[in-house]
Amino acid sequence: MASDALLEEFEVLESIYPTELSKLSERDIQIEVEPEEVEEEDDRLLFVLSVHYPDEYPDVLPDLSLQLAEGELEEQDIEALLNDLRTVGEENVGMAMTFSLVSHLRERMTVVVREKVELKRKGEVEKERLALEARIRGTPVTHESFLAWKKKFDQEMASRKAKEEEEKLKGMTPKEREEYKKFQTRPSGRQLFERDKTLATMDDSLAEEGTVSVDFSQYERRRDQDEEEEESLVEFSDSD
Repeated sequence: MASDALLEEFEVLESIYPTELSKLSERDIQIEVEPEEVEEEDDRLLFVLSVHYPDEYPDVLPDLSLQLAEGELEEQDIEALLNDLRTVGEENVGMAMTFSLVSHLRERMTVVVREKVELKRKGEVEKERLALEARIRGTPVTHESFLAWKKKFDQEMASRKAKEEEEKLKGMTPKEREEYKKFQTRPSGRQLFERDKTLATMDDSLAEEGTVSVDFSQYERRRDQDEEEEESLVEFSDSD
């Protein structure tokens, strides 16, 4: 007979996973678990997490098993996910832990999918590189063929950068995204220079606030007057 605490946990789980959860007995359930996001259908993963609750639960870890229902994953990777779940379970002994286990599994599956996508992308890039080297060795590269290759390469890099920016923005708060976009649109020093090239010849000291411009011609005229007065005194003294 399931404890009241376990029955209460089942009610919560059924409300959270109405279609994913299957109750097999009073102490056995299965939950279908998918990653949080999948870019392409080919990268989709689906696990069935089976949980058996001993009489001592939640003061002991439940029996866990993972079955890969859809997708491809190495056996050692599945075992690593299962070990992660057991670690999380040990940290939550003494309290209802099924929701924490499923949430952690989803997060880890998302990481695994991203790693698979990145690995596949690197494999495709390497394949293209080897194909290009083969063409270079077998066929002379013309200016037109190089430009066509460069156009395709630039498009791929731009697409990759756009995805990286999108991932970066997802992890930001709305305020952080606003500040980040403002920073990205600020003109660089080169752009400022191209807008107004007189900035390159401006004396920085004169551009500082509060600096007074000095007319040195006034001092030149004053010095000439002083010299003339000295000469007239000398002549007067000689006449004596």
